Amino acid sequence: MARLTKIVTRTGDDGTTGLAGGKRVSKDSARVWACGTVDELSSAIGVVRAFNTDADFDTRLRRIQNDLFNLGAELATPADDFREGMPRIEEKHVTDLEKLVEDLTKDLGPLQEFILPGGSPIAAHLHVARTVCRRAERFCVRVGKDEKVGEFVVPYLNRLSDALFTLARWGNKQAGVKETYWKKA
Repeated sequence: MARLTKIVTRTGDDGTTGLAGGKRVSKDSARVWACGTVDELSSAIGVVRAFNTDADFDTRLRRIQNDLFNLGAELATPADDFREGMPRIEEKHVTDLEKLVEDLTKDLGPLQEFILPGGSPIAAHLHVARTVCRRAERFCVRVGKDEKVGEFVVPYLNRLSDALFTLARWGNKQAGVKETYWKKA
């Protein structure tokens, strides 16, 4: 059964969009900025997947994109409209990212200095995704000042930016590209 039967609805032509539960809000509300930035982050990860040829790496990235879709759905649902069974970011999602960072860091070794974003195409795109992730995190913090957001939304995004940084380092190592270290002026 088709879930999306109509793409063009014209309901947003007045500058509003619908949240889960039916409430209409301005497209420039903090909640919509947060949702849009999470969507942008997932798209940035999609670009990485388009360049990637490693099946295990793709599985990791696809899992993250799926988590981000769930996080976006959670953000699009005001607390009063949240229902049992709706997707939600949980503590296990945060700990999964911590484990990923820990496992990859064992292979990478410690950092000697800050690194400049770049390197292989995959790593460079992961660094872009990391910065989009930080922006999504900031928007979610802003939403949380006025409205309730899920308990693990901000910690997840915080951990995800660490994971994307580590994945970028790992991507450079896999490609045989040395990291460029920041040089103090």
